[in-house]
Amino acid sequence: MSYKGKYSPINPRKYKGDPNNVIYRSLWERKFMKYCDTNPNILEWGSEEIALGYISPLDNRPHRYFPDFYIKVKESTGQIKKYLIEIKPKKQTVEPEKKTRVTKGYLYEVMEYAKNQAKWSAARNFCKDNGWEFKILTEAELGIK
Repeated sequence: MSYKGKYSPINPRKYKGDPNNVIYRSLWERKFMKYCDTNPNILEWGSEEIALGYISPLDNRPHRYFPDFYIKVKESTGQIKKYLIEIKPKKQTVEPEKKTRVTKGYLYEVMEYAKNQAKWSAARNFCKDNGWEFKILTEAELGIK
């Protein structure tokens, strides 16, 4: 899943940001970019174009979080809705199970989970304040096995 590269939008007018510098950090993100680019119900989209402030629980200092995607969608009801989208493996969206042995790997999982919770709280607050919706998409929603 760690495949990285540059995406060239087929419909650059739909992209909000610099369409010549669209970077994906995983094949899952690339798949979602292609979906946004080609789906007629996605009116506009951007990748890591919005910066949100949050306080990291790891160092109790302010940091910036760039959600993976912003999309503006024409819903099946005809309503226009905006979303912030984060793409993550399902295992990173659930709290790590407590282990009897504390390994470096386990500590990393716990710290990443705590940091993600702070980021996602900032995203939910931003969306609530702006009438948007925040969604986390995993391999299940992306149709990846």
